[in-house]
Amino acid sequence: MRQYSADLTPPWKKPKPVPEVAAEPGLVVEEPGTGFCGAVIRCEAGTVTLEDRFGKHRVFPMEPRGFLLEGRVVTLVRPAPGGPARPTRTASGSVAVPGARARVARAGRIYVEGRHDAELVEKVWGDDLRIEGVVVEYLEGVDDLPSIVSEFAPGPDARLGVLVDHLVPGSKEWRIAKSVTSEHALVVGHPYIDVWEAVKPSSLGIDAWPRVPRGQDWKTGVCRALGWPENTGAAWQRILSGVHSYKDLEPELLGRVEELIDFVTAP
Repeated sequence: MRQYSADLTPPWKKPKPVPEVAAEPGLVVEEPGTGFCGAVIRCEAGTVTLEDRFGKHRVFPMEPRGFLLEGRVVTLVRPAPGGPARPTRTASGSVAVPGARARVARAGRIYVEGRHDAELVEKVWGDDLRIEGVVVEYLEGVDDLPSIVSEFAPGPDARLGVLVDHLVPGSKEWRIAKSVTSEHALVVGHPYIDVWEAVKPSSLGIDAWPRVPRGQDWKTGVCRALGWPENTGAAWQRILSGVHSYKDLEPELLGRVEELIDFVTAP
């Protein structure tokens, strides 16, 4: 007597097998039923917890064919014990995307005042900027900002964001920033004399940034007051080495850089 399989589903109607992917921390997936996209932060008891870019958490069952990874259907499984740990956050506090390739640079740009500003932004937001395809350039001062903006010719597909030091009402920087009127350019700034001050003193092991009398070079005065050699390049490297993440920076700088990234990358 001929034996028949208990499964009478025609072969063309059977679902194709999908890959099983370990739910390692930091893996970014989408739950297609809700459209929620986030990074794995926890995997336990048949469920996985995802965190989106805004810090919101959702818990989902790890069902077969339950998630999308780079647009492909996958089945999440618990990672093997002792598997390699992945960072779940970038230095800026954003969800890390392990293995992500840098995006082709956008036409839009972010301009900052000087090399120190650019190095600080790169150290904290570099991973985010590469994923978003945003290039940071420095101006060496803002005196010629209106003409620089005019030459850049920002538009809907090439937005320009500018970060200015010491942007407080009544200052020279404030007046120059106000003269930029393009709707496709955004000029924001922090209140500090120099971006050095945007680094929290506690991250450098000092009580506070010293007050430097008017008429003195501010950076040289800071070095003197702190007993550092009067070499501003070496002093900056000392400061930069104390910055490991967004937690080492003042909120007045954090908010402005995030605002510029959002502006330049807006659809």
